[in-house]
Amino acid sequence: MKIYVGNMSFDTGESDLRKAFEEHGTVDTISIITDRDTGRPKGFGFIEMSNDTEAQAAIDNLNDKDFMGRTLKVNQARPRNDNRGGGGGRGGGGFGRGGY
Repeated sequence: MKIYVGNMSFDTGESDLRKAFEEHGTVDTISIITDRDTGRPKGFGFIEMSNDTEAQAAIDNLNDKDFMGRTLKVNQARPRNDNRGGGGGRGGGGFGRGGY
């Protein structure tokens, strides 16, 4: 099960998350999302646990709990939507703009 972890302290590292989640079961992967330009953490990430019962236990025990000074938001991750728009649909290279 893929788990969303939000409202993390910007100081949270992978080892911090691993320690907290491994209290409830085996952690397969950890991914802390960072800003593409600055490389700084965005305050959320994803944990993958192959055992759904352990994953649900982690969600139940860590959601709305204080972790490194922040109240975590922990729930099952929704499937990724790859239809991200991509530019707003404008464009046309100046057509209809008086001959630009």
